[in-house]
Amino acid sequence: MTTISWLDLLWCLIPIILVCGVYIAWQGKPSEIIIAVIRMAVQLVAVGYVLISIFDNPSPWISALIVSIMLLVAAWIAIRPVRHHQGYLPAAIIALGISVGLHLSISLMLVLKADSWFQPQLLIPLAGMFFANTMNAISLTAERYHSELHNGISMDKARLTAFHAAMIPQINSLLAVGLVALPGMMTGQILSGVSPLIAVRYQIMIMAMILGTAGMGAALMLWLLQRNKNSINAK
Repeated sequence: MTTISWLDLLWCLIPIILVCGVYIAWQGKPSEIIIAVIRMAVQLVAVGYVLISIFDNPSPWISALIVSIMLLVAAWIAIRPVRHHQGYLPAAIIALGISVGLHLSISLMLVLKADSWFQPQLLIPLAGMFFANTMNAISLTAERYHSELHNGISMDKARLTAFHAAMIPQINSLLAVGLVALPGMMTGQILSGVSPLIAVRYQIMIMAMILGTAGMGAALMLWLLQRNKNSINAK
C-alpha cells in the first residue's frame, strides 16, 4: 500500500481552493469552508494519535467510555432539528444505545468472532459507522414525525411516513452499492491490498448491520415518541 506523506497531502488543498473560489466568485463567504476543513484536519490528526494509544493499550473501560461518549454526541446531534422540544433526547439515547449495541454484538461476537468485545481496532470503527448512520436515520425520523403531527396527521400515519423517510437513504445505498459507488470501507481495504472478494464480505456485513441499526433505531425512536405522546394526552 502506498503511504501518503504529509507533503503529498498538500495536493488536497486543490479541491478546497476550488470550492472557496466559487464562494468568492459568487460573493459568498468561504470562511465556513475554511473553518470546517481546518477543524476536520485537526480532529482527525488528534483522533489518530488517540487511537494509536488505545490500540497499543486496549482496555474494556476505555473502550466503553469512548462508545458512551459517541452515543451521547450522536444522540445530541440526531435531535438537532427538534432540540427545542422535550422528550426527544432521552428517546434518541435509548434508541441509539439499543440498536447500535445489539448490532455491534452481532458483528463482533457472531460474524467477526472477535477475541474480546472491547478490541478497539474493531469496536471503535464499527461503532462509529453504526452510530453515524443510525444518528441520521433518527434525525430524519424525529423531524418528519414532528412535522407530520404539527400538520394534523394522525400518530399512526405520521409514524409510517417518518419511518419511510428515514429508510430512504439506507435503501438508496443498498441499491447503488457496486453499481454507482464502492463504499468507503471496501475502497479502503482494496487500496490497502486486501482481496476485493474479502472486502466484499466485510462490506456486506457493514451494510446489513447499518440497515438494521438504522431501521431499529428509527422504529424505537418512533415507539418511544408515540408512547410519550400518549402518556401526555392521557394526563
